[in-house]
Amino acid sequence: MQLDITENSLIVYEALASEVRLKIIQLLSKRIMNIKELAEELQLSSAIVSKHINKLEDAKIIKTERIPGKSGTQKVSILKVDHIDVVFPVQIYPSYELYEVSIPIGHYTDYHIEPSCGLADNKDFIGNVDEAKYFMDSRRMNASILWFTSGYVEYKTPNFIKPENILQQIDISMEISSEFPFSNDVWPSDITFTLNDVELGTWTSPGDFSDTRGRLNPEYWPDNLNQYGLLKTIRITNHGTYMDGDPISDVTLLDINDRLDIWNLKIEVKEDAQNVGGVTLFGKYFGNHEQDIVVKTYYS
Repeated sequence: MQLDITENSLIVYEALASEVRLKIIQLLSKRIMNIKELAEELQLSSAIVSKHINKLEDAKIIKTERIPGKSGTQKVSILKVDHIDVVFPVQIYPSYELYEVSIPIGHYTDYHIEPSCGLADNKDFIGNVDEAKYFMDSRRMNASILWFTSGYVEYKTPNFIKPENILQQIDISMEISSEFPFSNDVWPSDITFTLNDVELGTWTSPGDFSDTRGRLNPEYWPDNLNQYGLLKTIRITNHGTYMDGDPISDVTLLDINDRLDIWNLKIEVKEDAQNVGGVTLFGKYFGNHEQDIVVKTYYS
């Protein structure tokens, strides 16, 4: 689950702001339990525990299901989330000027990928899943989600930096996760990013998430497929390259040819990576963030 610092995430913060509810999460992390079992462990009444369970359900941290029991069916609580990522607003020095380009997910200019793979737009799947040839289908231009197990997709973006501009920083942001058939919240994948033939670094995605439904996903999208990714920002500076503030390489702006008219961005899972866990890219009609791949160049 990924949260931000807006009212959209407030229900989750409120659900976590309780010692009792934190204890319930800890108990459910070990096994599924019914209200009576939770009440006994917490030494509280079933009525009070039910109220706390409802709060956690509303926040989509747990879910409740009916399963067969010794005397008919019983209602049990199941933990849905094993990871929460909080995205803070990105702070930029206000003195910099900015060029910004948004690249739709389906506008890749080159690719070489291995199944499982597929594409979809906000109305339907594009061709058959797990058949790489559909990545050349003309309908791919409308794609707002794509996924593959290994290989790469490459995008081109115009460079608006002028000769008199001094490049100060490059930010590349996208909603991204691993790729597993259907989904797997714990499925690491080593994803490598390259700009203008310079390898920026590798980030390990923790999983391919379906614990909660993506906020923007169209109605036809099945609940058991990848639902959302993590919003990640690669930042290239004069001091190194970072992923959400954590260093991923020593590549600096001096290593990037900023005078090319067209820049190439490659997103790749190498065949010899330690974790070959695929890539899923989410555009503005899928996942939780209403954006495509965004490239920002800051200059003075």
